[in-house]
Amino acid sequence: MKKTATSLARLSVGSAISVLAFASFASSASAQVAPAAPAAAEEDTPNVDIVVTGTLIRNPNLTSSSPIKILNDAEITKRAPNTVEELLRGLPGVSPGVGSQVNNGSNGTNSVDLRGLGVQRNLVLLDGSRIVPSLANGATDLNVIPLALIERADLLTGGASTTYGADAVSGVVNFITKRNFTGVDVRFANKILGTGDGYSFRGDITVGANFADDRGNAVLSFGYTKVDPVYQIQPFSTFGISSTTGRASGASFTSVPTTIAFNTQNLQVSGGALVPQYQGFNFNPYNIFQTPLIRKSIYAATHYDVADGVEFYARGMFSQNTIQSIIAPSGIFGNALTIPANNPYLNTTIRDQLCTANGIALGAACNTNTAIPLPGVYRRLVEIGPRVSTYENTVYDARIGTKIDISASYGRSEQTQTQSGYVITQRVQQALNATNTTTCIDTTGNCVPVNLFGDAGSISAAQAAFLQAQSTIRINTELYQARAVLSGDFGSVLPTSDKAISYAVGAEYRKYKYDRIPDAFAQDPSALGGAGGATLPFTGGYDVKEAFAELIAPLVTDKPFFNDLTLEAGVRYSSYNIQAPTSPKFNTTTFKGGATWEPVKGVRFRGNYQRAVRAPNIGELFAPTVTGLTNLTTEPCVGAAPLTNANLRAICIAQGAPAGSIGSIQDPSAGQANATGGGNPAIRPEKADTFTVGAIFTPSQIVPGLSIGVDYFNIKVNQAITSALPGDVINACFGNITAASATSAACTSIRRNPVNGRLSGPTATTLGLPTPLTNNGRYATDGIDLTADYSRKFGEFGLDLSFRGTWTDHLKFAASPTSLSRDCVGYFSVNCGPSLGQIMPELTWQQRTTLSAKGVSLSVLWRHLDSVQYEGQAPDFVARGYTTANRNLFSGVITNAAGANSALAGQTVNFNRIPAYNYIDLTVQFEVAKEFVLTLGVQNAFNKQPPVVGGQAGSTAANSGNTFPSTYDPLGRSFNAAVRVKF
Repeated sequence: MKKTATSLARLSVGSAISVLAFASFASSASAQVAPAAPAAAEEDTPNVDIVVTGTLIRNPNLTSSSPIKILNDAEITKRAPNTVEELLRGLPGVSPGVGSQVNNGSNGTNSVDLRGLGVQRNLVLLDGSRIVPSLANGATDLNVIPLALIERADLLTGGASTTYGADAVSGVVNFITKRNFTGVDVRFANKILGTGDGYSFRGDITVGANFADDRGNAVLSFGYTKVDPVYQIQPFSTFGISSTTGRASGASFTSVPTTIAFNTQNLQVSGGALVPQYQGFNFNPYNIFQTPLIRKSIYAATHYDVADGVEFYARGMFSQNTIQSIIAPSGIFGNALTIPANNPYLNTTIRDQLCTANGIALGAACNTNTAIPLPGVYRRLVEIGPRVSTYENTVYDARIGTKIDISASYGRSEQTQTQSGYVITQRVQQALNATNTTTCIDTTGNCVPVNLFGDAGSISAAQAAFLQAQSTIRINTELYQARAVLSGDFGSVLPTSDKAISYAVGAEYRKYKYDRIPDAFAQDPSALGGAGGATLPFTGGYDVKEAFAELIAPLVTDKPFFNDLTLEAGVRYSSYNIQAPTSPKFNTTTFKGGATWEPVKGVRFRGNYQRAVRAPNIGELFAPTVTGLTNLTTEPCVGAAPLTNANLRAICIAQGAPAGSIGSIQDPSAGQANATGGGNPAIRPEKADTFTVGAIFTPSQIVPGLSIGVDYFNIKVNQAITSALPGDVINACFGNITAASATSAACTSIRRNPVNGRLSGPTATTLGLPTPLTNNGRYATDGIDLTADYSRKFGEFGLDLSFRGTWTDHLKFAASPTSLSRDCVGYFSVNCGPSLGQIMPELTWQQRTTLSAKGVSLSVLWRHLDSVQYEGQAPDFVARGYTTANRNLFSGVITNAAGANSALAGQTVNFNRIPAYNYIDLTVQFEVAKEFVLTLGVQNAFNKQPPVVGGQAGSTAANSGNTFPSTYDPLGRSFNAAVRVKF
């Protein structure tokens, strides 16, 4: 209770500061959740149906029992986003999904993650309807949303499965487009960083007109966006820094020159001989903080009043997006190879060293006819250049329907991923089998002998050209939808209320189809050097038939202490048919109940309970089992510990480590261990209980223009579809090393590199950690949202103040009933963050103040993130016997390793804690004429630099460039200018 009271006080103080300091976000971004919609935009016409997010009942007088945050066109303009994901990222209650600052781990789309429960547990809607997903996880690519036509974005953060079907466990983001748009609207926006790079451009042209005596309207919009990459060459990111040692160095074992790993030693080429490995590879400068994007889009919509109460509407959407992820050069990642003793690039010194290390006698045994084993070869082929994955996403989506809500739609998404700059491992072996510098023994494909025994640059252009090839993966996704909804009212039938009881009943059908088609290189786990494992083909799909009903009943109105009392209820039944050889079927039922009570005008209480469900998506059902990468900084078999602990030694050997490697096993390369997992057709829907209760205060008689809202949320997901985190797998075997058994399934299911005992290496031979999907997981989160808005006119001047804050009490996750239950609020590590390992601070807020006069306005946005610390310091870990001493990250002075020259060397740091962060954004807007608006802005005005925590403090997707770039701004100060012309 003390924590709750303290946090509430901090939220309240923050709200007061927003008023006193004139720093909050504009009332245009009102987070009020009561009226059916914000004030109509200038393009709107009166007396149109209002879309109320969270219900299928259409009634302009509705109020919602669920909290809904609203961002409208004015706030979108002030934020100057390039993409919808950029608009949503960082809002209180939103955890970053895949976005423009996720590079190594990008899937070529942008997504949103509500409440930190995972992108697959919320829905993205366009005018209340689903959009075809782009990938097997069922998430919608935010790049397809027509940003120029968005009138407002509603964020409902709580269960909504009864209204919208499965997946709406943590809520929905509903983008409402402008209706009855007329005229021509031209918008151009430019943004550039203070360092002069990272340029981006967005242009939109929208044309609309009424027809048939204003009974119909048609709108057509074209959009184009281009975003340049930003590389990790800033002082804080140029060199990879170890989170556990504080050394600025090469973070990857796969380096240049070549390293050859034996059971007991790792030898690296130097000066024509092999010496103990002395240099890792610094991959940071190749990576990027801002992924390049080119987006082209067309959106068209029309509606026509056929007769009174009967309307026809249609919508068509086309989007073509090209996104690139750019990471460090490919290479040879621990593959076992052989080389002829008379290879032209193999000098006598190295040849003799290789023979001795392999136990081959020098002299006659180590001669020209000998094939010398190279147990594990590591060589970064910098001569090829970076690995580039180019994602070309094309989405077609069409919908037709009537105002009485009979509609059908079809959507298709096509993604082609082209992987370039990858070494083909089989060609390396072919190119090593040579006795001269011009011709390989096997000349297939015009093989060119390769030199692996020189410094960077020793591989010629011809050699590099032979060793590499492109690989492609095509993904096709389709969504068929049909829905019929009957919405109306029974009239005023209760003697205690003069308002009508409204209802909606209907049925819905959805069919999903998915097809992944990789080429031969992508399917071979040993083919592409550094691709992270095989990408196998698979086809899957399912269809669902649903029936639903909703009721909103005003029980009492205009009575003492009951100015309004309204109940809300709903139920949805779903029947799933999985398109698999066994054709499994399952059914789900979700329901909701809510109430709003307004004892007096200006005071409204609300509450809502929902039983939400999430059906397994296509990837969770059908994805083939493959070995890929996960995050693990260190593990128990590393170093000398197994030499003094016989039980630990036995376990390491039982997991596949060679006996000769015991005592010299190293940590996973670059903090990435292998992991094996895939889909599971036996999993079933997960169930969630969501609960919200709160109040809205609008004391218009006392303080006109003031509104305050406070809401408590509680979401529990049971039977969650999850896989074990790296820490769960390690703890299951090694948690109690005294009682651990070398023959237990928890231990023997971990499979090590057969050459050196590491948990990293070629995915064809090193399965690593087992991470199968189950229904054994559990999530739980709760907290409080607080909003405050104030708007006032002082003659020719206007003042708009607003505050939105979220205090998150818990965000718990357990992969199974026996797994450690982690509460990740306020913590970061590779085991925190159900989706991408992003940070969830305990307290976040955003505040905006806008001062306006005739034709001009000045706006200030204050963004706050609470302090966080490394998960190893969490009380739950200490209670289970872990000490802060053996679970801390580095705390001390950053040092340079050989060859490194980091600008941070010599600084004293503590990677275990990130202090509170505050960002200030400025916007000034000039209405030169009614038809012409100029907006200028500065983001991160004080050029606040991100925290430095090294490269192994979190998951790869979240922790990049020594920081967390999706949570903390890695780009520094940026400037934007936008022009809007409307006539």
